[in-house]
Amino acid sequence: MSASNKKKLRKEQEAEKLTEKQLSAQKEAKKTDRITYGFVALMAVILVTALIMGVSQLVRNSGVLERKTVALTVGEHEISNAELGYFYMDAVNTFTSQYGSYAAMFGLDTSKPLDEQVQNPETGETWADSFLTSARENAKDTYALVDAANEEGFTLTEDQLAEIDTTILNLEAYAKIYGYSDANRYIKAIYGSGATVDSYKAYVTHNTMASAYYDAHSESLTYTDEDIRAKDAEDPKAYSSYSYNTYYLSASNFLEGGTEDENGNKTYSDEEKQASVDAAKAAADSILEGKPTTVAELDACIAALPERENQSTASQAYADTLYSSVSSVYADWVTDEARKEGDVTVIANTSTTTNEDGTEETVTNGYYVVFYTGMSDNQFSLKNVRHILVPFQGGTQDAATGATTYSDEEKAAAKTSAEDILKEFESGDKTEDSFAALAKEKSTDPGSKDNGGLYENVYPGQMVTAFNDWCFDETRAAGDTGIVETEYGYHVMYFVGDADITYRDYLITNDLRTAEMEKWYTDLVDAMPMDLGDDRYIRKDLVVSAS
Repeated sequence: MSASNKKKLRKEQEAEKLTEKQLSAQKEAKKTDRITYGFVALMAVILVTALIMGVSQLVRNSGVLERKTVALTVGEHEISNAELGYFYMDAVNTFTSQYGSYAAMFGLDTSKPLDEQVQNPETGETWADSFLTSARENAKDTYALVDAANEEGFTLTEDQLAEIDTTILNLEAYAKIYGYSDANRYIKAIYGSGATVDSYKAYVTHNTMASAYYDAHSESLTYTDEDIRAKDAEDPKAYSSYSYNTYYLSASNFLEGGTEDENGNKTYSDEEKQASVDAAKAAADSILEGKPTTVAELDACIAALPERENQSTASQAYADTLYSSVSSVYADWVTDEARKEGDVTVIANTSTTTNEDGTEETVTNGYYVVFYTGMSDNQFSLKNVRHILVPFQGGTQDAATGATTYSDEEKAAAKTSAEDILKEFESGDKTEDSFAALAKEKSTDPGSKDNGGLYENVYPGQMVTAFNDWCFDETRAAGDTGIVETEYGYHVMYFVGDADITYRDYLITNDLRTAEMEKWYTDLVDAMPMDLGDDRYIRKDLVVSAS
């Protein structure tokens, strides 16, 4: 037997001599070792996992992924998730701000995640998808304009740059108002963890550049008189305005009979529906039988009708309505060249639907009584005017509507200030330049103050009623002054004179410019390539309002 085998045998013999208690203790010790080693290994895994998760959370909170991951490429511009997030959130905010509580009418529940709500049942597109599509298109449009602006050497003005700086500076103020320690935290709260003040400023600058360049290009377009006359000749009535009164008799207001089910819902037979149409037509014809020659006589005929539920007792007036705004139901009659003041007629309001078998069905919904009062070819000059706004001070705000009302004393104080300004002007040389100087000093209207209160090419309906009526008073002459009260306060007025363009030519020029701008813009944007990227960090699960 070799030495090694002897050694092995001795160990085996010694092991046989161990007591049961010793063996048991030995087993427990080994078991403890295994548990200890396993626990240490498990804790090591947990610590590593926690470390990874902590670093991952730190990375997410830092916004690095949002800023480094390319969500979209337009042209040569790689747009990160953080930047696309600006376009995305602004698309969301624009929609919700525009429609407010009415967003629900479009199917948007602001208390639920956007990516859990289907916006288009046919395609399955969610609201998040819809807003993301808008964000992409807006980014493409913006960079198409920015690239064109840079290629042309277009730059922002000092005022535009100053406005951008003011916007950024205001972030600090808003941050404090809403309880954030600084502007960066405020921006992150709005646009996500990838947002920073610097990148937001770049975003604002790009949008300002795009908008300013678009406006500058539009203003650069000019048209000759030959261009204008050629466009006018295409459809002369398109640039005229029409005045008329209408009275509508809905067939539904003449429904009688009907069958009511157990839920209180009423249905009507075809015969009953036709009877209501006939009754509406008979009522409309009875107005014509009164042979009204004035609006007052028309309203008297309407008032003489037998009372019907939901029927008004007077006609609705449409004054100086542009051709494009005249209802298609009676536009042909109103704009007929043979039409003369006092003409009156009855016109059916019909709708056509397509049945399941493909056949079309025309239904008469009611009848319009239309009374013609006149037409304007809009061959009058636009107006140039200066003003100084003296706003009402104080006021009481209605908690429910948000509307502010002012006392007679508050209005009187504003009027006195306006009168004092006018007296100051009249005590001087009473020139346009001196009025402009006063406007720069005393007006509170942000739209005209820096330009000496000047509004050029004022067209009908552009300003509030009292302001508009003062400008377009037929007796108005250059150098006229006055004081006008509007909802904004008192306006000290100075009439500069007629503009060099008529309202008709202004409308034609706008149409020419709109058509040219649309083609220019479409061609510019269509030429900009766009490739989708990794947009996983866009806030598609956003809940607009948790309330």
